[in-house]
Amino acid sequence: MSTPDTRARAGSGTVIAPQDVDAVRPRLTFFTVMAFVVGVGLLVLVAEMVLSYGAGLKGADNPLSWWPQPHGFIYMVYLVATAVLGFKVGWSLPRMVLVMLAGCVPFLSFWVERRVAREVRAALAAVTGADPQGARR
Repeated sequence: MSTPDTRARAGSGTVIAPQDVDAVRPRLTFFTVMAFVVGVGLLVLVAEMVLSYGAGLKGADNPLSWWPQPHGFIYMVYLVATAVLGFKVGWSLPRMVLVMLAGCVPFLSFWVERRVAREVRAALAAVTGADPQGARR
C-alpha cells in the first residue's frame, strides 16, 4: 500500500498511486467511451419519448420504439465503467453516485465526462511527471 505522499491528488478526491497508473488508463478510456455512448443514447431516448408521447406514435408506428431496452443495458454498462474507474482512483461513494446520475440528464454526461477525464489525466500527469498540457481539455 502506498504512503500518502506517493499518491497524486487532483481535486474532488481523485487519488492515484504510482503503481496504479497503468491500471487507470484503460479504465478512464472505458469510462470516456461509455459516457459518450450513454449521452448519445439518452438523446435518442428523448427523441423516442417525443415521438411516443408528443407525436402519439405508439408501438410499431414509432421508429424508435425498440430503443429503451438497449439504452437501459448501455446505461448499466456505464454504471460499471463509472464504478470501476471510481474505485481505482479513490472517489467517495457519493461522488461515484453523482457521476452515475449524470447519465440520466441529457447533455450532462458529456460535461461530466470531460471534467472527470481532465481531472484524472491531471492526476496521472502528476504521478508520472508528464506534461498535463497533453491532456484533453
